[in-house]
Amino acid sequence: MLTIQDLYDLNHTLAKSYLEQYTYPWQALKGLKEFIINLGNTLSDEYTQISEHVWVHKSATIYPSAYLGAPCIIGAHTEVRHCAFIRGSALVGKNCVVGNSVELKNVILFDNVQTPHYNYVGDSILGYKSHMGAGSITSNVKSDKTLVVVHDKEQSIETGLKKFGAMLGDYVEVGCNSVLNPGTVIGRHTNIYPVSCVRGVIPSHSIVKTGMKIVEKN
Repeated sequence: MLTIQDLYDLNHTLAKSYLEQYTYPWQALKGLKEFIINLGNTLSDEYTQISEHVWVHKSATIYPSAYLGAPCIIGAHTEVRHCAFIRGSALVGKNCVVGNSVELKNVILFDNVQTPHYNYVGDSILGYKSHMGAGSITSNVKSDKTLVVVHDKEQSIETGLKKFGAMLGDYVEVGCNSVLNPGTVIGRHTNIYPVSCVRGVIPSHSIVKTGMKIVEKN
C-alpha cells in the first residue's frame, strides 16, 4: 500500500532510477533538488536550458506570464499556463497540464498529470494520469509544525520530514476544493469526492465520500 512499487509505474517518469533507490516515495523528497540538477545536465538536445537549472522540452508550451524557478524540468508536450508559479525543485513529466495560478514546489509529476486550476502542490509526488480538481491542494506542513507521521490502520511511520504533502498513486482523481493533509497517501485508481478533507492512507480502488467515508469501488 505505501511503497513506491505499490503506488507507481516508474516507466512514466524521468525519475525512475532515482525513485528505485527508495522504499517509500516520501524518502525521495529530501534529495529532489540535487537530483533534478544532475538529471538536467544529462538531458538530450530535445530540451532547451532557458535559464540556469531550468530545462524545457522544445515541444512544451510555456505561457508568457508563467514563472519557472530553478531547478525544474518541463517535459514534452506539457502546458504551463498563465500565472503558473513553479517555485523550484519540480520535475514535470510529458503531456502534463500546469494550469492558471497553480503553484508547484519540490514535486514530481509523472507523465499525463493534470493540475489545471488554482492548485497548490508542495512536497508531493503525483502518479501517472492523476488529476487534481479545481482548487484542490496539498497541505504540506502540520499546524503545530511537528514532523509528519504517516498513519494507516495497521501502522504509523515516522517520516522525519517537517514538509510532506501527499503521495498520489497512478490514476488518482481528487475532487474540486479538496484538501490533502500532510502525510496523505492515496492508492492507485482512487477517487476523492469534492470538498473533502483527506488524511492518512487511502486504499487503492476506493472512493472517499463526504466525511472520510471510504468504500471499495465495484
